[in-house]
Amino acid sequence: MQAILIGAVEGSRVALDAFLRAPDWRLAAVATLPPDLSHRHSDFVDLAAPAAAAGVDTIFVRNVNSPEFIDTLGTLAADMVFVIGWSQLCGPAFRAAAGGRVVGYHPAPLPRLRGRAVIPWTILLDEKITASTLFYIDEDVDSGDILGQRFFHVAPDETAGSLYRKHMVALADLLDETLPRLAHGNVSGTVQDPRCATWATRRRPDDGRIDWNRPAHEVQRLIRAVGRPYPGAFSNCGGTRVILWAAEPAPAADRHHALPGQVLARCGAGFTVRCGDGGALVITEWETPDGSPPRPHSILGAA
Repeated sequence: MQAILIGAVEGSRVALDAFLRAPDWRLAAVATLPPDLSHRHSDFVDLAAPAAAAGVDTIFVRNVNSPEFIDTLGTLAADMVFVIGWSQLCGPAFRAAAGGRVVGYHPAPLPRLRGRAVIPWTILLDEKITASTLFYIDEDVDSGDILGQRFFHVAPDETAGSLYRKHMVALADLLDETLPRLAHGNVSGTVQDPRCATWATRRRPDDGRIDWNRPAHEVQRLIRAVGRPYPGAFSNCGGTRVILWAAEPAPAADRHHALPGQVLARCGAGFTVRCGDGGALVITEWETPDGSPPRPHSILGAA
């Protein structure tokens, strides 16, 4: 069986490795973003080098729905196209050129959480269980028949980084299970139940702005949800942006009287900030342009 892999993130690299392990599959090409468009993905991974090392041709593509790339799909005539880690929807002409055999990957338990930014949304929604899903791409968004799912628990202290890593392990397992089945002609999938569908909207870097009037557990959840490999939660202190990568509840917060967003104290390598419910958070990992933490009594969130 011959495949084309399209992607530009860590999951795409996981898929590339899975194809190289699969004895019944050959990659006709890897299509990925040119380096000047790497900013499209905060978790961008350069696939050109590992593809070249494996003897696989690399195609740099800006838009998979462009006439030029659709012509390339037709020329390569792969048995299946795998789109794993790509932000553009696959249009009708794309799917037609691929013969309708387009497989996608989604880090959510489809039909729940179709759409965008689902790893942050999983944490923000306090989901207890999630899944990695392989499915057929159709005319709608993440709605095609399911080829395989791997479910796992979401820990109470899950971060974007730890959840991302869990999905990468699940994706590798899914591909190791699914590729042999597809190669032997078992290509059927399970229809999604639309009654169970939910949709996650796109998130942008500015959505990581912290509202210190919110309860401490909500602020901490936002910090966990949008941390690495994503741009991070942030606040302003005067004219300085402070990116907050990790936080934990502060002990004895009720003994301090302060405004939401006010820095109560510096503590070791971090600092403590008051939240809107009277609780406080110890910021244990942070980043500023000059490496200095906010001063005690300063107000985060101030322009």
